[in-house]
Amino acid sequence: MGLSFTVATHAQVNVNLSGSGDNANKFPIVVADFAGTNGAEIANIIAADLTRSGQFDVKRINGVMSTDSTGTPNWAALSEAGGGQNVVYGAVSGNTVNYHLGDTAQQINIHSLSVSHNNVRQQAHKVADAVYEQSTGVRGIFATKIAYVSGSTLYVADADGENAQSVTSGAHIISPAWSPDGSRIAYVSFELGKPVVFVQNLSTGDRTTVANFKGNNSAPAWSPDGSQLAVALSMDGLSNIYMINSTGSTTPRKITNSPEIDTEPYFFPNGSGLIFTSDRGGSPQIYRTGINGGAASRITFSGSQNVSGKISPDGSKLVYTSMRGGGYSIAINGLGTGADRLLTSGPNDQSPSFAPNGMQILYTSNGRLSLVNADGSFNTTLPGAGNVTAVVWGPFTEQK
Repeated sequence: MGLSFTVATHAQVNVNLSGSGDNANKFPIVVADFAGTNGAEIANIIAADLTRSGQFDVKRINGVMSTDSTGTPNWAALSEAGGGQNVVYGAVSGNTVNYHLGDTAQQINIHSLSVSHNNVRQQAHKVADAVYEQSTGVRGIFATKIAYVSGSTLYVADADGENAQSVTSGAHIISPAWSPDGSRIAYVSFELGKPVVFVQNLSTGDRTTVANFKGNNSAPAWSPDGSQLAVALSMDGLSNIYMINSTGSTTPRKITNSPEIDTEPYFFPNGSGLIFTSDRGGSPQIYRTGINGGAASRITFSGSQNVSGKISPDGSKLVYTSMRGGGYSIAINGLGTGADRLLTSGPNDQSPSFAPNGMQILYTSNGRLSLVNADGSFNTTLPGAGNVTAVVWGPFTEQK
């Protein structure tokens, strides 16, 4: 059988995505409409996901790819029409998507997978994850979730900013933090007239007060095993880092003991220590210390202020908000070398958070959800509400 389709860029098929980045080093790939109900929508989402990674030069085919009686595509016609070596195609049957990644040069399918989910967007995201991993060797993050605060509401959304759902609202909320298994979010609410740390179960909506001590309770960060939270407490009049049980059932254990302000803790992925923000040197900078406290060493030096530090999933990099030239930009630091670089140009870029594969960073830019690749090669803005003040990328929730 012949092929019946036309080629379009992602913009021509109403994929809501724009960004910057050079196509020279990207994987060329063609995404065809999937056969069956919602097939075109699924293809559009896959194309948008791959484009948003900044690692693919994506072309869309408007139409289902025809095959012969054995299910073999017309590789030659596809290659001529699409211009990419690899092609994504497949079919939808109920809640199952059967996908194939074909190599038009070798005229073979190099990967096939059946994905089952009752949500069309998640079907597409899971296929995009498979394509991404097959192409790059790195696990895809398109089926993960993000959380962000807009106004006085905490939302959870798909990684592309779509399908946002309210978790809680009605009071000033800051500092959302995902549990390592993705089932709970810790956050700070001012509903009791001062900052108090809560942990909320996303499935049931139940929440627990885990830090409501004298003074301020803020900046929760989960230990890698999910059993503890590092928090900033001013219960003795000074803001220091403490460790508490994630259920709130233990007496706080003091980690830092500074006469200045210590806040914004974050664990190393292996649980060996943590970083935090402190103005003990005269201006807010990021320091590291052991899991039981002890001497702290400064790790940021460029920029008049460096705050909101996060460690990459492999423990090799630090991303943070850096004030330079009077504005805030996102910077990244190689922890082994100390070398740092700016990933964004500011002037109001804040609240960075690594994707669980470490390849991209979510942040706020002038109150909008934004993404930048960890190597600075690509950046884009996500759809969603404005007035975003805090963002955090959720973990992988399925075992590989």
